[in-house]
Amino acid sequence: MIIESLLDTDLYKFTMMQCVLHQFPGASVEYRFRCRNEGIDLRPYMDEIKAEVDHLCTLRFKDEELEYLRSLRFIKDDFVEFLSLFQLKRKYIDISEKEGQLAITIKGPWLHTILFEIPVLAIVNETYFRHVAPNIDKTEGRRRLDAKIQMIENEPDRELISISDFGTRRRFSREWQKEVLETLKARLPHEFAGTSNVLYAKELDLIPMGTMAHEYLQACQALGPRLRDSQTYAFEMWAKEYRGDLGIALTDVYGIEPFLKDFDMYFCKLFDGVRQDSGDPESWGERMIEHYKANRCDPRTKTFIFSDSLTFDRLIRLFRRFKGRVKLGFGVGTNLTNDLGPEPLNIVIKMVRANGQPVAKISDTPGKSLCDDPSYLAYLKQVFGMTDKK
Repeated sequence: MIIESLLDTDLYKFTMMQCVLHQFPGASVEYRFRCRNEGIDLRPYMDEIKAEVDHLCTLRFKDEELEYLRSLRFIKDDFVEFLSLFQLKRKYIDISEKEGQLAITIKGPWLHTILFEIPVLAIVNETYFRHVAPNIDKTEGRRRLDAKIQMIENEPDRELISISDFGTRRRFSREWQKEVLETLKARLPHEFAGTSNVLYAKELDLIPMGTMAHEYLQACQALGPRLRDSQTYAFEMWAKEYRGDLGIALTDVYGIEPFLKDFDMYFCKLFDGVRQDSGDPESWGERMIEHYKANRCDPRTKTFIFSDSLTFDRLIRLFRRFKGRVKLGFGVGTNLTNDLGPEPLNIVIKMVRANGQPVAKISDTPGKSLCDDPSYLAYLKQVFGMTDKK
């Protein structure tokens, strides 16, 4: 089967899940699947996907996996005890056909549904590529990976580069992701910082990477006291849970303008840095540097994580522009774990409701915005002063 461990997911699922356990234990949510590729029909693989998800819902955390989680400085004992009892429940996920497309809906308590997203996306990906590229020769993938590594090896000041794997959800296969990580660890022992995949961090003695995702800030639209304050509320609740640890803030749930208004001197000083996941990364970086300066923070003490559809060409360009001006991290996903020749799938599972209310991600890239309620989206843009944003 494709997923054989509940650790085979991204770290930020556990960090958010712990926050949910302690701060929002009664919250309910709904997620929807979306394939952004034109002309891709995933319905022929529905039965296989269902069988894989059935298996996923039989898995439990093993004792050694729980002890590994317990060893992470920011994971608390009561959360590990909760996970020792945890099992994904099949009743919370529906896989069917709707309007001529594969439809996946996840609906239930946030605490009991948050771990579905990453393994389900990995299942859809690997099932698809088993059919469209069943006997692929990985020689081309290895050649491309070698070329990327050589780009890093040939770069002046390469010791300032920090690359992390963010590619679990869209990987070609579980085995290929592991090979990529083993190769990066051997070839780039200083520049390769770690992986978001907790299972491979454990197995390969890598650093697990991650803090928060869009869904956390989206949910706070429904869980906070006032919509306009939902972003600051999310950051405050994160600080309440982690007391300064895991301090990388995501900037694009509402777009950069509302973020800069909310991310005041207190948050500038409290958080270690910021993550860019949509929009133009170079203009974003320049604006964040000026914002830190305006709030009496030395940008050189802050970490900027770039994670939006990174290729190694783009990574090198950003590195050359910002090195020495900030601390840099690069989270590379599909371009690492699914670059063997066939066109990768661009699939997502995003939260669309929390506590029965619509939630939205506006983003700095219009194509990455997501909301299934146009009236709510218009209201959200008005509240955040974004009426002209499409």
